[in-house]
Amino acid sequence: MNLSRLDLNLVLALRALLEERNVTRAGERIGLSQPAMSAALSRLRRHFDDELLARTGNTYELTPFGAALRDRSATACDLLERVFSSQADFDPVAESREFTLLASDYGAAVFGAALARTLHEEAPGIRLTFQHPAPSVVENTAAVLSTVDGLLMPHGVIDGLPAVDLHQDRWLFLVPDDHPEIGDELSLDQLGRLPWAVYQRPYDAPAARQLSMIGISPQVEVSVQTFQLLPLMVEGTRRIAMIQERLARRAVRSAAVRVLPCPFEAVPVREAMWWHPVHARDAGHIWLRQKAAEVGATLAGDGYGHGKGPGKAVPVDQGAGLPPGPAPTGPGGSP
Repeated sequence: MNLSRLDLNLVLALRALLEERNVTRAGERIGLSQPAMSAALSRLRRHFDDELLARTGNTYELTPFGAALRDRSATACDLLERVFSSQADFDPVAESREFTLLASDYGAAVFGAALARTLHEEAPGIRLTFQHPAPSVVENTAAVLSTVDGLLMPHGVIDGLPAVDLHQDRWLFLVPDDHPEIGDELSLDQLGRLPWAVYQRPYDAPAARQLSMIGISPQVEVSVQTFQLLPLMVEGTRRIAMIQERLARRAVRSAAVRVLPCPFEAVPVREAMWWHPVHARDAGHIWLRQKAAEVGATLAGDGYGHGKGPGKAVPVDQGAGLPPGPAPTGPGGSP
């Protein structure tokens, strides 16, 4: 494909036509008259040798090939927009710009909140948008990352793309305050016997995948899309759940649960911000990566997420069910 012979305006027309499925509405969306948009559709049909839009009664439906092109055209437009909005110079104090990060609720609550506090003080014109990643992000990571500014995800799930390391966290277990079978610690036998509440699927986290390596298959009763729902799914039941230490501190404030050490040597969470090479020389994105590294270093130095291995007793604060941690530090003063 010789891109020098391609009219890139057709990319915009293609996306509008496939998403609107109406020539007039597609033209209004990108500022073209109805005859001009009809001409663009004719050119696209000749180029792809496919109708793209097929009339069904008084409406148009996408052909199978048109449906396949819909998401690709959206990705292409988003990528073009990011390429041409890149900046050679960037002044965070004076600029007005939005950065979009894909993150689980864990990533947004722990790192995202700390980053937002820092930007609030240093770059008041900068806006942050956090979006929950779709499960398909693991299968099409490069394509997804080409349309956003970054993805907060631990090491061990994706690779092959540049990343900024942020902080480390360790896995603990949530159990109900009044669980009739659990004392001061969990056993491996109980992990296989008791019902679980999990984040989406038990194999989404590398630590949970490690369970299968030691012969444990969790009996999943409840699956949720946010880590911060896990305490509520454990409270008042016989369930258990794995949760990161930094969220465990919040969990005991929202539900009647206790926090116990992990009875096996769980792989720690090594959180990172992954990004697409298309952003490599964008001055604004370079600044964002630098800020991410600075905020991550602050979190890495807060004393959390560095347990000393399995089987160690986790002292509990009186009445709180929390492992002790250092006094809150960093922007905002509270964990």
